Amino acid sequence: MIGGFFDRYHADWREAELVWFEALLDEDDVDVMAWALKTQAVPERFAGPQIEAMQKLDYVTI
Repeated sequence: MIGGFFDRYHADWREAELVWFEALLDEDDVDVMAWALKTQAVPERFAGPQIEAMQKLDYVTI
């Protein structure tokens, strides 16, 4: 999930978005997945357009 999100969106990111993503990688995968699936509240430090893009799940092929 996290890798697919990166592959889909990273080409358009600037420094701030890359810093956000690097911080996200420091979090437990289970938590990140829960935020993406909206089963847990997103911490304020990760709230915003990038997590909203992750929550669309348009980068996951089923």
